[in-house]
Parts: sequence; C-alpha cells; structure tokens
Amino acid sequence: MSEKNYIASSIKAHTTQYGVLINANLKLEDLTKIEKNGWVQITIAERKTPSEKGATHYAFENKYEAKPKLNNNNENRFVTSDDSDVPF
Repeated sequence: MSEKNYIASSIKAHTTQYGVLINANLKLEDLTKIEKNGWVQITIAERKTPSEKGATHYAFENKYEAKPKLNNNNENRFVTSDDSDVPF
C-alpha cells in the first residue's frame, strides 16, 4: 500500500439537534497539488482521539483510479441506419 498524502486540515464534528455536522477547513495549497482535471479526491476519516485543538477527523488524498473496462466488442451492438428515410 502506498504512503498516505495527508492534507493540512482542521475537521471537527459537532452534534446538533439536526444530527452531526462536520466543519472542514482544508489547506488550499495541499489541494491544488493533488488536483486532476478540476477535481480533488480526498478521504475524510475519524481520528481515534480528538486532537489538542479538538479536531475529530483528518483528510488524505484518495488515490483510487478506476480500471478501464474491458472491451467485449459490444461497441457495435447497435445497428445504425440511414436517417434519410425518417419522415420527420
């Protein structure tokens, strides 16, 4: 397993009458380093114990990349027809 790329953050969970809300402050510089095609993939995980400053979660880069699907030669399963015979 590759080494985790942690993102400088302050992520705290707060319990309210509406449920648990998570406030996240992430370091923009760290996010721009891992940006790909305008997107940033991160994972937010719960800490075992809150930090001295009360952070209950931490963030790291999600390095998952979908594997390309195998081509089963189904690309041509739809028959194309000449649209010139369509009445509209």
